[in-house]
Amino acid sequence: MADNPLATRFEDLPVTLPVFPLAGVLLLPRGKLPLNVFEPRYLNMTRDALGVGRLIGMIQPRDPNDPADVPALYPVGCAGRITEFAETDDGRFLMTLTGVCRFAVVEEIAAMRGYRRVKVDWTPFRDDFSPAEPITLDRTRLVERLRRYFDTQGIAADWDGIKSSPDERLVTTLAMVCPFEPSEKQALLEIPTLSDRSDLLMALLDMAAAGGDPGDDHVRH
Repeated sequence: MADNPLATRFEDLPVTLPVFPLAGVLLLPRGKLPLNVFEPRYLNMTRDALGVGRLIGMIQPRDPNDPADVPALYPVGCAGRITEFAETDDGRFLMTLTGVCRFAVVEEIAAMRGYRRVKVDWTPFRDDFSPAEPITLDRTRLVERLRRYFDTQGIAADWDGIKSSPDERLVTTLAMVCPFEPSEKQALLEIPTLSDRSDLLMALLDMAAAGGDPGDDHVRH
């Protein structure tokens, strides 16, 4: 994103951020997350974000089964910039968030037009704006584990795309799309480096239990 004159700079990151709490949904820096937005409060949030910086914070509830209207949140999320947007005939928004930077929640502040907002600290994650360090990714080992995991999950894969994708993009995409448990997704988000994330991804593929439905390409809410 550094070559994009419209890209968000670290110095321009806001003090407060609207947040979209979704269990089991992960956004990582430079990752792309498609969303299908239809709830009134999140339609409001999207309209407001489009007018001011186009940033939305993706974050998970601590307990995915918490029935509360305002469930407690994990302390770390990732902000994404709306980079693709379309409105459907029935009033939904189809958009793509491109991951910008992780954030630590300082405190929750008053909701606005039905959606939640938090005061954030970006400084622990300033390196998210820097190019990821090179990693040594054993593609043969990774593909072998992915084949076993995808077979158990009933996921079809573009194996040619997987083999040709750059290391960071591959690790980021797999971490985001694999239907791991919410706590495992959070661990992938909070882990410090791409190399560490790659190692954790390999471990999770080994430990993954059967089950899960990959669903369609757009997360619905």
